[in-house]
Amino acid sequence: MINEKSTKGEVLDAVQLEGYVLKYASKELRGDREVVLEAVKRNGWALCWASAALKADRAIVLAAVTQNGCVVRFVHESLKNDREVVRAALKNNGDALLYEVSQQK
Repeated sequence: MINEKSTKGEVLDAVQLEGYVLKYASKELRGDREVVLEAVKRNGWALCWASAALKADRAIVLAAVTQNGCVVRFVHESLKNDREVVRAALKNNGDALLYEVSQQK
């Protein structure tokens, strides 16, 4: 298991097996583009532990919503109306936008 003291190499190895473990990585590594991209490719839910800056990174967001459309709720506002992001989320989960609408109420 990784923790906040784990090295980048250890975290990369771990997220390649299960992206969800990103939540145990240090704040610095949750802001590392390479680490986060690997994590969201394996488990889109890892996006919720990514840094705010990476939640606005189009490539990372696309990888995350392609893997799990429901994570559209964690996407930065600047990408919530991006056609490609929305399409990828809906293609993965036709109800993906329902989660976003329920969050706004």
